[in-house]
Amino acid sequence: MIQLDNVSYTYEKGGGVSNVNLAIQDDEYAFLIGPTGSGKTTLLRLAYMDLFPKVGKVIIDKYDSSKIKQKKIPFFRRKIGMIFQDYHLLNDRNLFENIALPLHVIGFQKDEIVDRVTESLEEIGLESKSEHFPDELSGGEQQRACVARALVKDPDIILADEPTGNLDPVTSFELIKLLEEINREGTTILMASHNYNLIKGRGHRIIEIQNGIVRKS
Repeated sequence: MIQLDNVSYTYEKGGGVSNVNLAIQDDEYAFLIGPTGSGKTTLLRLAYMDLFPKVGKVIIDKYDSSKIKQKKIPFFRRKIGMIFQDYHLLNDRNLFENIALPLHVIGFQKDEIVDRVTESLEEIGLESKSEHFPDELSGGEQQRACVARALVKDPDIILADEPTGNLDPVTSFELIKLLEEINREGTTILMASHNYNLIKGRGHRIIEIQNGIVRKS
């Protein structure tokens, strides 16, 4: 599902990833663990084709970073949901409108948008908050809203970049359990974290990255 072959990417001011060989299988839930600045976000951006390798290639399903045309990237991203640490919710739109936004961008019809957003809100347990604005939600609710926004496209893959970074331990644990439920329904998940204590012992593969180098896992 996700394959990185001999991938290297270096920023102008330093940092990045070096010589990464990694495969994430269909329906797998894998954790990418490492300290701040170790290359976790870079690796996820490469998997999203927001960055392109200076060396090597990324292959996601039928899409190859060394061959993909710019106009094909939006189609590639339709089956990938992104969850960010800092939510990226629009403060001038309510919860329903925030979650619906990716579907408007893709061009879904109004009736299908309503059905999909309603289903996503029910799955994360926030159907009663659909008309609330982001500043009326707790941190945990905002992060669950981000999960719903990722789910609404019915993705094959979810890439989560430190989604528990701004949450308390109890809310973080609840979010991990929610993602595990989504994974059991068939969605591949690659989640970056620096909190080893949160993810250890859950039965999922842990991939370690330090100084841009992925250790075998």
